[in-house]
Amino acid sequence: QRRHTLPASEFRCLSPGDAGSVFEIEREAFISVSGDCPLHLDEIRHFLNLCPELSLGWFEEGRLVAFIIGSLWDQERLSQAALTLHKPQGSAVHIHVLAVHRTVRQQGKGSILMWRYLQHLRCLPCARRALLMCEPFLVPFYQKCGFQALGPCQVTVGDLAFVEMQHAVRGHAFMRRNSGC
Repeated sequence: QRRHTLPASEFRCLSPGDAGSVFEIEREAFISVSGDCPLHLDEIRHFLNLCPELSLGWFEEGRLVAFIIGSLWDQERLSQAALTLHKPQGSAVHIHVLAVHRTVRQQGKGSILMWRYLQHLRCLPCARRALLMCEPFLVPFYQKCGFQALGPCQVTVGDLAFVEMQHAVRGHAFMRRNSGC
């Protein structure tokens, strides 16, 4: 008799049904650091309903261990409106949040997930670049992932100030293939 087993490790776009697991990881990761979450449960559901293709979850043995949620943005730089809006005509992917479950942190999963996410974006014809905002102490992490700092972000949350960063999604491989995946 064969027994069905879950894959040891799987990457897939998130669905609205994943919202609860996403929020639990995000809440634990951010409340202890900043006192608030980048996305609340209703906002997570909102983005997973509107643009699930701009999310990516890492599942181990069927359990979510890390995720990224993004939406499209149609301006050169992020503004306060980018925190809650999805602009379907946009060509920039605003990465709202990357979070890793506390039990698997410090294992390189954030870097691996970001690499996989950027590869995923290369297959989306609408995506030309990725934008994110982060606290200054995270700039070196994102630079190692290939992001470049654009300078201070216009967006503030409470008394927190952020650095805005970008990564070109369409690179040399795209130009050679020009297939859009």
